[in-house]
Amino acid sequence: MTEYHALPAQRLSGVVCVFQPAPAKRVTLQSPALDIMTDLRHSHVATIGPNESIDLANLYMKQRGVRSLFVINGNHTLQGVITATDILGEKPMRFNQERHLKHSEILVSDIMTPLNNLEAISMEDVRHAKVGHIIASLSDAGRQHTLVMDYESNGSVIICGIFSLTQIEKQLGKTIPLAEVAKTFAEIEATVISN
Repeated sequence: MTEYHALPAQRLSGVVCVFQPAPAKRVTLQSPALDIMTDLRHSHVATIGPNESIDLANLYMKQRGVRSLFVINGNHTLQGVITATDILGEKPMRFNQERHLKHSEILVSDIMTPLNNLEAISMEDVRHAKVGHIIASLSDAGRQHTLVMDYESNGSVIICGIFSLTQIEKQLGKTIPLAEVAKTFAEIEATVISN
């Protein structure tokens, strides 16, 4: 360690602020969809293994401040997605009744949404879409999240982004009741404006 030296430190006093990142960019329904996408190429992805307990998954979500985790196997390939709703909803109770396991014995793989049940929107479509289109897509699917896919140079599919209803609501500054949101862009706009 002889090539490293301690950096000089200064004693703090007076008024000292803590850096606050800029608030999320405000958007409207007409804003580009890219303004609300979490770009996984520039963000750390929250993941968990399929053989971990759902209790650990729930704890990890709380620690990270997220409501979903990508389920990744040892080869770093996507196996599915698990959400806070999966863990805290009816799925674990139904699984308990079917398998007679303790809650602590239920694994992520037991209640996750497997890969073959996942859908993703093409990055090409996202580039031309507005925020209202993403809300319509979430509403149509009845989901809180949707994935964005692109293609690597070898032609394989890669998940490069995610849309979250919670993030969209933060950036819009409005709550979006999915059950009440209509499917057309004009009806969505009318619903959001009236809230």
